[in-house]
Amino acid sequence: MAHPHSSPPSGEAPTTSQNPAERATLIGTLVHLWPYIWPSDRADLKMRVVWSVVLLLIAKFATLSVPFTFKWAIDALSGKGSAPLESSNWVLWLVASPLLMTASYGALRVLMAVLTQWRDGIFARVAMHAVRKLASITFVHMHELSLRFHLERKTGGLTRVLERGRSGIETIVRMVILQLIPTIVEVSLLMGVLLWQFDWRYVLVILITVVIFMYFTYAATEWRIGIRRTMNDSDTDANTKAIDSLLNYETVKYFGAEAREAARYDRSMERYEQASVKAYTSLALLNTGQAGIFTLGLTATMLMCAIGVRSGRNTVGDFVLINAMMIQLYQPLNFMGMVYREIKQAIIDIEKMFNVLARPPEIKDIPGAKPLVVTSGNLRFEDVRFSYEPERAILKGLSFEVPAGKTVAIVGPSGAGKSTISRLLFRLYDISGGAILIDGQDIRNVTQASLRAAIGMVPQDTVLFNDTIRYNIRYGRWDASNAEVEQAAQLAQIDGFIQMAPKGYETQVGERGLKLSGGEKQRVAIARTVLKAPPILVLDEATSALDSHTEHEIQGALDRVSRNRTSLVIAHRLSTIVGADEIIVLDAGRIAERGTHAQLLAKDGLYASMWNRQREAEEARERLAQIGDENEAINREPPAVEETLMTPAAAE
Repeated sequence: MAHPHSSPPSGEAPTTSQNPAERATLIGTLVHLWPYIWPSDRADLKMRVVWSVVLLLIAKFATLSVPFTFKWAIDALSGKGSAPLESSNWVLWLVASPLLMTASYGALRVLMAVLTQWRDGIFARVAMHAVRKLASITFVHMHELSLRFHLERKTGGLTRVLERGRSGIETIVRMVILQLIPTIVEVSLLMGVLLWQFDWRYVLVILITVVIFMYFTYAATEWRIGIRRTMNDSDTDANTKAIDSLLNYETVKYFGAEAREAARYDRSMERYEQASVKAYTSLALLNTGQAGIFTLGLTATMLMCAIGVRSGRNTVGDFVLINAMMIQLYQPLNFMGMVYREIKQAIIDIEKMFNVLARPPEIKDIPGAKPLVVTSGNLRFEDVRFSYEPERAILKGLSFEVPAGKTVAIVGPSGAGKSTISRLLFRLYDISGGAILIDGQDIRNVTQASLRAAIGMVPQDTVLFNDTIRYNIRYGRWDASNAEVEQAAQLAQIDGFIQMAPKGYETQVGERGLKLSGGEKQRVAIARTVLKAPPILVLDEATSALDSHTEHEIQGALDRVSRNRTSLVIAHRLSTIVGADEIIVLDAGRIAERGTHAQLLAKDGLYASMWNRQREAEEARERLAQIGDENEAINREPPAVEETLMTPAAAE
């Protein structure tokens, strides 16, 4: 059955346009951020932006007034601006009073600080709202990306991208709105005042100083960008190695590899150390150069004013004014250099975050997709083809049906494509050809949410959230009551264990559920699937990692869960599926045999060979147990079809 939708080859990531983050600029970044700084649905945040701008302008005018009060006070003290104490000249006397000007100087500085801090406080909610929204959007987008993307990425590196990107967004929002724009306004006003108060020569000297200062800042910052990038990469690498090692804590202990893991982590930290030293050294050189350039400009303007004072064109107050204004200019000018560096670094920090956002989900709902309507739960694969890589086909025209309420098992050697079937059913990948139908509906034509709501999964390796047992069971259906959670636990035969735990259902399971044994984790997985109550059930080698005794206990719970449900069982041990309505034997992506357990044994083919091999191993184990060699019996646990090495779960 041909599907009407075209899809990329399953082994290839979707083709995307050139990523804008790879050529990220300040303007491009602001274009991305503006809808979050000026949100169309938040009038309160828009008003905060407006008030921030108003306070900014008032604060800058107050800032410009500060040097003039300093000048007037100096002139008054030197006698240049004093007036006789006559009643008709009391206003002039007040203006020329050194005491009043000194008090005004202090008052304006306080006002400037108050307005600046008030502006920052008002704008803080706008900035952090933008950070939260973008971080949330990125987090949601990460969940929308395909399993292929997440298998290619390392969790530590991905979380670091999110963390650094969030910090970068906050830096850009705060720097541009609270620092860059105010600095541009202040420098522009200062240039106008200097032209009015002195003459064009001062403005020319200052313009030359600013141009040289900014060019040097630009060149030095560009040089430092490569150093910063290396430092970030080393930091990400060290963080990834640390998380990877801690997640595999048991494996490290099993093989006594603590020293090797420490050395591996230290090598990454050594690269980070070297890059950090270069970063701090280059920053020192940058600051030294900036200070030198500005000092030359400051000296030139003060020499010009000193000559003017000697010739009588300027007063001592003018000399103090030019010094105060140049010092005042240095602060925003120096800050512009810092702003440029921080913005460039922030763009580097968020470019990978933008890369993630720019990558479209491989699996999408088609336009107008409708919810899946499950009437009976009939499941059918029609000529399904799939490959992870174009040159290596996994499924080669697979066709079978799981009738409503029946159980079909799939077995086969490693690499036959068994687990791939469950991933395709959940649409973690899309098939290359053919169709998968539920009650006659192609799963590519329905919404992903409704599809996954209709299917329950008990995987081979159950990974739990680092929370309570109740939380992990309720994950199956979040609106379930406590009574329903406990009933599901009883059906999964884990209620007894929970009741014996000191905190009962509030017992913490540890990261990935490591405080529970393998059997206990599987029972939690069964309980949350029971709570979900799906019409279709997938058991993906749900008991393969367990010992025989635990397997038999879990199998009983699984049988109860699958009763009267359409069940697809991917089997690791053949003894668990002898009662299936049909057994499908896969080999190299094709159906090699199919039938009931008895029919397949009668054919004496691949299934019979696998069965006999497992039975022989089981009988050997029983003989060893009879002669009392229990340890040897455990070591000779019957091999599975796939003969993979399993790491024993840690029992509490």
